[in-house]
Amino acid sequence: MKKPIITGILSYGMSGRVFHAPFIHASSDFELKAVTERSTKAIHERYPGVISYDSVDDLLRDTQIELVIVNTPNNTHYEYARQALLAGKHVLVEKPFAASSSEAQELFTLAKERNLKVLVYQNRRWDSDFLSVKAALDSGKLGDPIEVHFRFDRYRSEISKKAFKELPLPASGLTFDLGPHLLDQVISIWGKPTSFVKTTGTFRPESKVDDYMHVHLRYENGPNVFVTASLLTASPLPSFVIHGTKGSFIKSRTDVQEDQLQAGMTPDDPEYGIEHDGHEGKLVSIDQTGERSTEYITALKGNYDRLFVAVYDAIRNEVPYPISEDDIMAQMQILEAK
Repeated sequence: MKKPIITGILSYGMSGRVFHAPFIHASSDFELKAVTERSTKAIHERYPGVISYDSVDDLLRDTQIELVIVNTPNNTHYEYARQALLAGKHVLVEKPFAASSSEAQELFTLAKERNLKVLVYQNRRWDSDFLSVKAALDSGKLGDPIEVHFRFDRYRSEISKKAFKELPLPASGLTFDLGPHLLDQVISIWGKPTSFVKTTGTFRPESKVDDYMHVHLRYENGPNVFVTASLLTASPLPSFVIHGTKGSFIKSRTDVQEDQLQAGMTPDDPEYGIEHDGHEGKLVSIDQTGERSTEYITALKGNYDRLFVAVYDAIRNEVPYPISEDDIMAQMQILEAK
């Protein structure tokens, strides 16, 4: 019989309410024991049996809690993950994992010394649109990839009220906000790049941090990969474009999981993670005779629950976690590069 992992969430704001609590609550692999809520006590509206601690220290002192989810502001990830490890807890840390490679390496080393798991929450490996990209590559219909574009475009000219994203603090700015999503998706397919060139910019009025990022990742005997994120793109381009020796694949960012979770849908709903019709990926291929064919590919079902299955297997069964230390260290080196 499976032994559930007793879990605490350090913040029950948007990320705790949307990305973590629904999956922990719905899974027999976990038991949601407690969250931290400094002021408004909202957890009992949906999960009446869960403890609401007033502080992180109070939650970390709970000896029953085995796993702590660090989903606090970016600049606190390192310190809270470190405190949790010192308290004898496994940790699942939201992106960005840390503000520097040195902080990241310290956390990995500390976890090993204490025989604990430090895992990184890179949920967008299980977005439906990204799963479509992987399926197109695995089909062989594109041949060898030559040029790849992954984008995260938004138009948000106003300054966010979330100070940790907008003030010049450790791990602030667009690079550390959207960069981890894009870079992790690239690294999950092609690994650490042979070299890279990074460009950032600040274009919004009153902005004190970068709101544009572009990275050209080079792979020896592999594709040129271009990663772009912007907060001032009024007409977004397709989020995924791959040109290979035999064909091309184009897909917009169409994963519905966040919207569904925000609306209160639970992960066990039959409609959860299924893209709406009309958002299929376009695959154009050229056969040996030079004839061109076009097909529209329905996305696979997205499901962030697969990340939590991997967390359980890593902690209880010592199964290697899919987001490896090497993956995160490669990502951190790009994020912190000037």
